[in-house]
Amino acid sequence: MGIVIESSVWEPKTSLHIFIFVANFLSIFLLPNLSNKTLTPFEHGTSLLFLRFQRNFLLIFIFASGLEGISSVFGEFELAYYGVSREQMVVHLCVGYLVAFFFSAFLGVLCDLIGQKKACLSFCTLHLLVGIWRRITLQPSVWVANICLSLATSIFSFCFETWMAVEHDKLGYRRDILIDTFWLMTFFESASFIGSQVLANWLLGGDVEKSVVAPSIASVILAVITIIYITKCWAETPQMAVFKEYRMSFYAYIFCDKRIWLLACAQACIHFSVAVFWILWAPTLVADGREVHLGLIFPCLLGARMLGSTALPWLTSGPTSIRTEDYLVYAFIIMGLVLSVVAYDYQEIGVLVTLFCLFHACAGLILPSLARLRTMYVPNELRGGMISLSLAPANAAILFSLVQGGYYRNIGNATIFAFASLGLFGAAGCMHVLKRWGKQPYENGDKL
Repeated sequence: MGIVIESSVWEPKTSLHIFIFVANFLSIFLLPNLSNKTLTPFEHGTSLLFLRFQRNFLLIFIFASGLEGISSVFGEFELAYYGVSREQMVVHLCVGYLVAFFFSAFLGVLCDLIGQKKACLSFCTLHLLVGIWRRITLQPSVWVANICLSLATSIFSFCFETWMAVEHDKLGYRRDILIDTFWLMTFFESASFIGSQVLANWLLGGDVEKSVVAPSIASVILAVITIIYITKCWAETPQMAVFKEYRMSFYAYIFCDKRIWLLACAQACIHFSVAVFWILWAPTLVADGREVHLGLIFPCLLGARMLGSTALPWLTSGPTSIRTEDYLVYAFIIMGLVLSVVAYDYQEIGVLVTLFCLFHACAGLILPSLARLRTMYVPNELRGGMISLSLAPANAAILFSLVQGGYYRNIGNATIFAFASLGLFGAAGCMHVLKRWGKQPYENGDKL
């Protein structure tokens, strides 16, 4: 008599997806009824010119987020298709973060000097070149693609936010309406990543040969559309910055301001923790040997991030609005506690998925809130350099974790999670100190 071994497959219930979707819907469209606003965030009480400006920018940002999503979704599949081993995958990650570490700070300064429109076009051009390279070569150099995409990701992390803030001020719009664009960027970025997964499932059909080619074609088409839209539909005032003047301003306003150092530290900590999460979340869920449908969990995590971003207008609008630094302290502490539980090697998948969703909900709230604080403290002409400089220590920490944990295996995943958790607790401390050193809510005439 044969022995039948049943495999245990875990997947989230459909009700979880429905709950996240309904929660996002209600959070957006019930906000005007429960606050002093009379219009939805999509129909802010401003001129039609601002609405056109905001929607054009968000459309460009959605296209750019789609490019990032396609490259991330298909990257691992492509490496597996060409027979790349685990050690080689770790090496590719190390090379990517090594490139990001060495060039991230310089890219921000360069983009501030040449103008953010050219920086955004450079981002699209890198994706276009990688897509063409993959299409015309049967077995493309993953090293070239990895380096180009690492540079593109570094540019994406600061150029669109900086471009939007600069153009917003040049057009003379009130700074208090800038917050809507910040959380909408996080919302639509997450939605674009989910859309990239849907596109991936559609393109990855039965024919594996065609499946490998399809994503490169999709990247080329999307990159061309984005380049055309940026070139034709967006005008930018030519930059007149000189490197010597920029260096003096950067030293005076960035290096000599302790409040910006606190902001940079918090940004580095959130960047490191999120990057560590995306590297280790899959091994953590399958650690107990059960099969897990990661493709069904992925949209839950990004949906939670979308939900977290919609919490920002709830916390900052109306007579009971909360100061940004106050709720960021608690958000960072919650994220740190979540990673602390994971660091104890907890293996109940249902609880882990719940914790991961909470982690991303807090990240969705923190990212646009930090952009809001940057608008208060950082001059727009120095914004790209400040953001990219703050990411350099985070990329160094990620590289160290990959080399010691992924390649040499001197430290375990739990230790890396614990290190990220400590960083998040430190970021909470930075927000507490920033509240004591920072502006009162709010010293400038344009409330943020």
